[in-house]
Amino acid sequence: QVQLVESGGGLVQAGGSLRLSCVASGSIYFNLYLMGWYRQAPGKQRELVATISAGGSTKNYADSVKGRFTISRDNSKKSVYLQMNNLKPEDTAVYYCTEREAVWGRGTQVTVSS
Repeated sequence: QVQLVESGGGLVQAGGSLRLSCVASGSIYFNLYLMGWYRQAPGKQRELVATISAGGSTKNYADSVKGRFTISRDNSKKSVYLQMNNLKPEDTAVYYCTEREAVWGRGTQVTVSS
């Protein structure tokens, strides 16, 4: 059974940075799957933040995070990362890691103060 565990969230001031990590345990085919990060703010629907292809060559971002966030992965460590720079209060949300949108982690809270 695949489990995704996120880490790296926290409280940061606007303009600051955080790096989220997600480790997949029990995933035999991690290196074959699309991985992604989503987020959900209070009272809002879960939204896509970024995705990365199996080999890491193709990345897609929500318009709201382009130029500020970078998704990456290390298949040897079965891990995916989200580097978040120049954070804004509107980035405050629970961030979820997903494997091909079929398996989800429990999320990590990111809070950006103004």
